[in-house]
Amino acid sequence: MERDNLILDNLTRDSGFFLRYVREITRFRSRFQDVKVVESESFGRVLILDGKIQSTQVDEFIYHEALVHPAMFSHPEPRAVYIAGGGEGATLREVLKHGTVQEAVMVDLDEEVVDICREYLPTWHQGAFDDSRTRLLHEDARAVLQREDRTYDVIICDLSEPVDEGPSYMLFTQEFYRLCKRRLNPGGVLVTQSGCPSFVYSVSFHSVTATLESVFRNVCPYLAFIPSFASNWGFTLAGDSPLLPSMDQAQITARMESFSDRLQYLDAGFLPSLFSIPKHLRDTKKEVGRVIHDGEPLTVV
Repeated sequence: MERDNLILDNLTRDSGFFLRYVREITRFRSRFQDVKVVESESFGRVLILDGKIQSTQVDEFIYHEALVHPAMFSHPEPRAVYIAGGGEGATLREVLKHGTVQEAVMVDLDEEVVDICREYLPTWHQGAFDDSRTRLLHEDARAVLQREDRTYDVIICDLSEPVDEGPSYMLFTQEFYRLCKRRLNPGGVLVTQSGCPSFVYSVSFHSVTATLESVFRNVCPYLAFIPSFASNWGFTLAGDSPLLPSMDQAQITARMESFSDRLQYLDAGFLPSLFSIPKHLRDTKKEVGRVIHDGEPLTVV
């Protein structure tokens, strides 16, 4: 919802976050969603899709580091990475910090959004689209996995929220995660953003986790506080091999030190704390979480 340069981003039907912007940079309707880039005093440039804040210039590094690196560190030598979504290019940027990566396939359905991010959000992608290891496709991420008979070490789902009939709502289902599992190499890892686990609304977070638990042997939900979301945000890591919480901190530190660009949010000492889930969220999992199916997808407000 918007009025008088004010963005009202709902977390639930009766609560949310507001952001007043000082300048509209661009606004249009792509083939798939409403797209807007604005300038705000508090958060700098802001990408908004279907009325929901996706990321901001000031704190996007928190979301993207939290999404990418737990999965990448969970694999001993990630060489091939598949990114579903990720239009800003910041997830791609973080993936390419890992020197072992030989190819990063990024599949974002909405070419117009990627083009806008290339032009107006350069601090997000930092040239990652032009890296020789990048393969960029503008197709349905699920269709590409179904069509191409190749496998990956890490699959990262950097998706917009599953708005009803939006571009992402069929990429949170058991059937999609089973497809992802078939496209993972032995020891492969999947991670997805899994929604807002607020005190009053945690259906998405728990349901994505429950759905991944129905497919993979090991599943680790975790949280990071995103200021521009005004909330903790949920992520879920999954695989059939041991995942990051069991890794040695010295190994993680050594890999971080190999990056040409240092991380701003994560270090080896802080990283394990992301996996500490508060008791009230653990207690509500059985009450509100469900397995998501193609025939009964999860959609948010």
